[in-house]
This record gives sequence, C-alpha cells and structure tokens, in this order.
Amino acid sequence: MRRFLDLIVKRLLRSRAGVAIVLFAIVLLIVGVARGFSGNATDRGPTVVSGGTATPAGPSIDPSYNYDGPVSSLAPPTPSTSPGGAKPEAVGYAFAAAWVDHQNVSAEAWLDRMLPHATESLAGKLDGVDPAGVPADRITGDPVVASYADSVVDVTLPVDSGTLRLTLVAPEGRWLVDSVDWERA
Repeated sequence: MRRFLDLIVKRLLRSRAGVAIVLFAIVLLIVGVARGFSGNATDRGPTVVSGGTATPAGPSIDPSYNYDGPVSSLAPPTPSTSPGGAKPEAVGYAFAAAWVDHQNVSAEAWLDRMLPHATESLAGKLDGVDPAGVPADRITGDPVVASYADSVVDVTLPVDSGTLRLTLVAPEGRWLVDSVDWERA
C-alpha cells in the first residue's frame, strides 16, 4: 500500500496536471476552513432566488434612489468663531480677493495683502511665489462653507477660471486660511 501511495504521489507531483490538482485541493481546503470560521449562510437569513440569482432576503434599497451610504443623524459641526472675530466665509472671501488681485503688483505686495488671513505655514509656502502665475482674475460668486469640525472648514469660491478651494482652521477661534487649491472649470 505504501509503495502504491509513493508511486501515485511521485507521478502526480511530476506532471503539471498533478500539481494543478494538488493546488486546487489546497485552495478548496482554505476556502472551506474560512467558511467554517465565518459562520454559515443561514445566519444571514433566508435567500430569495430571482431570475436565477440568489440574493439575501430582507430590506433592500430601491435602485432609483441615489444612495450614497449610511446617513448620520448628527448635524454637521458648526464652525466656532471667537467673539468679534470674522466668520470663515468672510475670511475666505477676503483672502480670495487678495489672491485674484495679482496684476501689476509685486510679489511682496501681493503676499502682504494675504498675510492677515493666512496661517504662518501657508505664508511660508506663498513666500517667493510669482503672482503672475495665479490662474484667476476675479471672484464670480459667493463663498460656500463646508464644515468638517468646529475649527476646520473648506470655503469654495467660484472664480472666472474655475473654483478656488480654501481650507481654513481656527485653533483659537480666529479663522485663517491654511491651504489653497484651484480646480479648472
């Protein structure tokens, strides 16, 4: 018997088909073990067969709805501003107005107009930037605020060449622009 098993194993492992059969058996074993640990299908409720496709029974989402994931019952955070401080949309608009006002102005003067509304980090990144490279000349609409936390918001403003997106932070209740991004229309 042992000689018979040795003969089968040696011949089986020497052929491509034999190696494929052994690998297939290993994959089946792994899948079987994984299913055993994950629970059986009856734990998920009955299955309904419709049009040849098995689907779990239970509540479903109407495909005509534009479902985008779970909905939170929590209201978005309200940006917090220190008493007497400017709201994020006002700071974003003031920064954007200085950003688009770049023609016939030196790099220093252009940066100086934005500094009161920018974090030190952003000011350092903008230092030495040539204002001639600004891809917009005017703001064409009102700012829109998207709040992520009470001290982090995005302010988007339409400009003549696309959309200006500013991220504002207010670690101490005073809103400042921390990053600038522009998207072509």
